[in-house]
Amino acid sequence: MKISVHAVGRMKAGPERELADRYFERFAKSGPTVGLEFAGITEIAEGRAQSAAERQRDEGSRLQAQLQPGTALILLDERGKSLSSQDFANRIGQLRDGGRKALVLAIGGADGHDPSLRDQADLMLSFGALTWPHQLVRVMLGEQLYRVATILSGHPYHRS
Repeated sequence: MKISVHAVGRMKAGPERELADRYFERFAKSGPTVGLEFAGITEIAEGRAQSAAERQRDEGSRLQAQLQPGTALILLDERGKSLSSQDFANRIGQLRDGGRKALVLAIGGADGHDPSLRDQADLMLSFGALTWPHQLVRVMLGEQLYRVATILSGHPYHRS
């Protein structure tokens, strides 16, 4: 299953980008052994509309345009479920084993995701009740994808 990340906002050079890149590289190397191929990160600029709802619609339509039929969608959203790393790995494994060929994990803009995207998502995932800067969310997502690959392969990195 090809896994890609869709992110609203551009990540500038710096320690956060280096750390995120490190985890995404680890995932890219370890994922294929368990049937997960990292297809990269797509960054889009934040919407420029006046209202939050219009920005959500604009950003959501740009993500929607990239989704191929049958692609699984996981939204990172504060209203989402907080899963353990093991449960997250199990969900991704179920999507893979269920025949899904692609998965997009989407990090929304400052106003969050458009309601139409939330309605079609296979999962809305939260990294807790705290609000995180988008740069750190990208680091945490990269680390969790690497952790998913290690959990599914039985590697001791997770140590559960």
